[in-house]
Amino acid sequence: MLALFAVDLAAGKNAEPRPLLLTSSGSLADAAGRVLGPGEFKAGLGETALLHATDGLRSAGLQAERLLLVGLGKAKDLSLDRLRKGAGTAVRAAKSRSVRDLAIAFPEAAADLNVPLAELSAKLTARALVEGGELAEVDWDTYRSDRKDSFVNELTLVSKVADERMEQEAKAGFAEGLIVAAAQNFARSLVNEPGNVLTPTELGARAKAMCVEAGLACEVHSSEKIRELKMDAFWAVAKGSAEPPALIVMTYEPAAGVAEGAPVLGLVGKGITFDTGGISIKPADGMEKMKYDMAGAAAMIGAMHAIARLKPAVKVVAVVCAAENMPDGRAVKPGDVVTAMSGTTIEIVNTDAEGRLVLADGLHYAKTLGATHLIDAATLTGACVVALGMLNAGLFSNDEAACAKFVNALAVSGENFWRLPCTDDYRERIASEIADMMNTGKNRWGGAISAAMFLKEFAGETPWVHLDIAGCAWNEEKKPWIAYGPSGVAVRSILEWVRSYSAE
Repeated sequence: MLALFAVDLAAGKNAEPRPLLLTSSGSLADAAGRVLGPGEFKAGLGETALLHATDGLRSAGLQAERLLLVGLGKAKDLSLDRLRKGAGTAVRAAKSRSVRDLAIAFPEAAADLNVPLAELSAKLTARALVEGGELAEVDWDTYRSDRKDSFVNELTLVSKVADERMEQEAKAGFAEGLIVAAAQNFARSLVNEPGNVLTPTELGARAKAMCVEAGLACEVHSSEKIRELKMDAFWAVAKGSAEPPALIVMTYEPAAGVAEGAPVLGLVGKGITFDTGGISIKPADGMEKMKYDMAGAAAMIGAMHAIARLKPAVKVVAVVCAAENMPDGRAVKPGDVVTAMSGTTIEIVNTDAEGRLVLADGLHYAKTLGATHLIDAATLTGACVVALGMLNAGLFSNDEAACAKFVNALAVSGENFWRLPCTDDYRERIASEIADMMNTGKNRWGGAISAAMFLKEFAGETPWVHLDIAGCAWNEEKKPWIAYGPSGVAVRSILEWVRSYSAE
């Protein structure tokens, strides 16, 4: 089965847009002609049209039993992520038809096709196609007794261009795409687990097993170490649960070592394996989704999974603070004051603002481990979802250079982040009358910014990027290119941010 990409292209002034095949293969063009010509296929993003051998494939010179046309939308919008989604659409269409082997016609670099593919290298194009296919292949029906064995076993990229350099680039991109997609799918598998399975202890065990396999150093600590380190903000969240917390530290050292003065990157993830809200308990409606409140931790573990295999020339330390937020008799209460590892005192106004508490100690601890640049990820605030919906995640930073590197990484990762302010004039919103700061803002307005301002205090002068992924960590509906369920958002972007420091 051959999958062929097509995009909408304006045929001329006042003309109807027409589909354009992203290959100059005459046989493919001939085979697709009867659909493309009459305008049955509009080539919208995720749109498909399936042709069978009886539709003239043989007479056009194709040996495939079926040909799938996949739309990528308008030519002016063509990007790596459109290619990624196109490959995902092809794989999910194949899965639904129990097709086990799939070949994709490799898009050509193609100034003569008048589409913006020339700036996309063969390596990145191949990587995007493989990532899209691998991410689309998984369905999260892990616990269904009627789970179906519908897998695409083989994915082939087919190119008619006899260019050895391009072929080698494409092979390298193919291999890299497998690594990146495996890391993201690992993160997704963690997010998908229910809270009774993936406790903080179990999250630590799975992170450690991954590190052993990948060759990373890993330490997993629990209550005693957390209290020894005086991580009282983290402990305040953890102590209300019968499940012990886990402090997970993963370290990647480049083979050539670290030069004096070289950056050390600190990755910090919120690992709330289930969030009831604590004493400030959440409404019952939708609480079952709070198993995904460790998606920030999963993103960091997934990023380390890929970092270990792609081996950037920069040291990386990842810190995950994992706990349950539960309302038992020992739980922290509204009005309590706790002292973070940094020595900062915090008035607890709402126990459901717990993610920023564990991250506060995680950020400070990463600095004590030598991190010179910080990035954190968390399903932190519903306010960010209100502001940005489920199409963009929130981006905050205290440093223009660190933020610019992250924004540049998005061209490769294809993920959607929108920068929001966290300037010092917002600091008053979290000022407390009885402690150094409150764990919420003084009112509900700008709640995502209040949370970012809280974390900014613990980043201090260290360049820092904060990712609020609450709206994007779970796909609420099936899309043509990806299943319902955990998205694995931020893994690719964090990876590219790390690699940008390796290139310096």
